[in-house]
Amino acid sequence: MNIHNVENKHESEKVWDLFIRLFHVLLIGSIGFAWWSAEQGGDWMEWHLRCGYLIIVLITARITWGFIGSFHARFKNFVASPSRTASYTQQLTNGSAPTFKGHNPLGGWMVLLLLGLCLLQGISGLFSNDDIFTEGPLVAWISYDLSLEITQWHKSLFNILLGAIGLHISGVLFHQLVKKEKLIQAMFHGRK
Repeated sequence: MNIHNVENKHESEKVWDLFIRLFHVLLIGSIGFAWWSAEQGGDWMEWHLRCGYLIIVLITARITWGFIGSFHARFKNFVASPSRTASYTQQLTNGSAPTFKGHNPLGGWMVLLLLGLCLLQGISGLFSNDDIFTEGPLVAWISYDLSLEITQWHKSLFNILLGAIGLHISGVLFHQLVKKEKLIQAMFHGRK
């Protein structure tokens, strides 16, 4: 496991492959449009469902890429042990945290959290029922009452997902502005 891959400040290296960069942009767009289309309701719910399908496909592809993809995309190369993550967190609070070419230990766990929340959000949508106009494609597989309960989970889970996204953005901005790591730029050109 090579999660301690500290960056040389003077050299730029390809870190995020094209798949990761496209995945990131498509996931952001899909989540944003799914949120907007759900708020619009009515005929827009068909687009909400399509975004949900796309999110499930994207997450499934990303999980697969986490095992077979490029070095920095593989989970084994950026998911740190809890003790290593705690140590990194302590280093971060006292200003001595190293810089990583790929995800740092906290960032690695955030990736897993976001992937899991997005997948749960998408799957719960398959069984959701707004009791008015729109039903997920698998709603007939479960009871009406369970469908309504899963719909509530779908709505609550989205608020948790928004909180995790906010935390992720805060972490990126901290590293961009305070630690002077060009994370946002790297997500466009792939180099760090």
